[in-house]
Amino acid sequence: MRPETIALHAGYESDPATKAVAVPIYQTVAYSFDSAAHGAALFDLEVEGYRYTRIGNPTNAVLERRIAELEGGLDALTMSSGQAAMYYTVLNLVESGRNLVSVPQLYGTTHTLFAHILPRLGIKVKFARSDNPVELAALIDADTRGLFCEMVGNPAGNICDLEALAVIAQRAGIPLVVDNTVPTPILIRPIDFGADIIVHSLTKFLGGHGTTLGGAVVDSGRFPWREHAARYPMLTAPDPSYHGLVYSEHYGANAFLGRMRSVFQRTMGAVLSPFNAFLLLQGVETVSLRVERHVENARRVAEFLRADARVASVSYVGFPDNPYYELCQKYLGGRACSLLTFAIRGGYDAGTRFYDALKLFKRLVNLGDAKSLACHPASTTHRQMSPEEQRQAGIGPETIRLSVGIEHIDDIIADLDQALCAATRPKASAVHER
Repeated sequence: MRPETIALHAGYESDPATKAVAVPIYQTVAYSFDSAAHGAALFDLEVEGYRYTRIGNPTNAVLERRIAELEGGLDALTMSSGQAAMYYTVLNLVESGRNLVSVPQLYGTTHTLFAHILPRLGIKVKFARSDNPVELAALIDADTRGLFCEMVGNPAGNICDLEALAVIAQRAGIPLVVDNTVPTPILIRPIDFGADIIVHSLTKFLGGHGTTLGGAVVDSGRFPWREHAARYPMLTAPDPSYHGLVYSEHYGANAFLGRMRSVFQRTMGAVLSPFNAFLLLQGVETVSLRVERHVENARRVAEFLRADARVASVSYVGFPDNPYYELCQKYLGGRACSLLTFAIRGGYDAGTRFYDALKLFKRLVNLGDAKSLACHPASTTHRQMSPEEQRQAGIGPETIRLSVGIEHIDDIIADLDQALCAATRPKASAVHER
């Protein structure tokens, strides 16, 4: 099935009890056992089934199946937020004393996790100076356990060269982990280009309505854990907490998510509520239509801003002179994402005046809503970064990030135009002096 059809049908036909066409909300904490032996078999992972919603839930299972099929992966696991998905992925992959290699263009909270939280757990994250594959390869050593990138950087808008990164990861015997939140599988499926593990904030474009937190991890099922057993003993050696179970033997190709669900979801509990899973499923159903409008509106906005003398610069990969233009053609089919940044003439002060004058655009730190959204990263999402770290992430003190929504394009541009007027209008005192 094509993505538009998968988004509506994957993982569910009808409720076996009632024949309901809509996915039911299984708002339950626990599930009954047929017998003591049945309960023991479930807890020993000997049989499939539900035992406690912290570990699995039928509503969540439909969302997981749908996300996995959209990404072309083997399986998926949903969590309470995208940050929980990111945290669990690293903990499931990198032990204390080992490291992860990452691009520098990151979402601000991911950078905080990598730069400040993980080192306290003994996990080092080595940041390259850029997303150049050669620079990333140079950082990989015997203790590296994963290579990480955002497919489209937030808010930098850069596009990573997935095939080149996949070759580097394969040669090193480590998985390539890709955050695909911004483009979504509607624009690209990184697994098709060699990625091994996909991370999502479902809160953004896949949910699409700014109502519901959620995260997901998708496993391609292709990484050969047993071939690299010395690097990944957590997956290939007996686990004493499960009576010596070996995940790579018990789950086979699904070992990574099998352990993540059994160990981290079960014991740390960042669980997606069934109601949130239901709401996210509603968003997923229309994601392909929304992304089409997002992409077209963003193109029109970028062209408007670039032609306006009040704007100093526009970072948009759909322009042929953008350094990531060719990668946009290769990986996104020329469909530049609706996340873009720009700077107004007049620097920081003009930027904040523009930001404060917006009326249609909502001033907040989310992205991917149906509504148009604006953010000033230096003072919000990336505030914890140093100026140099902000620069490497692709932002400056004057940068405005737009997440262009699906409203009528004339209304979007009218709001940007009036805010630019407010930002560049001479101050009353200056007019009086003249």
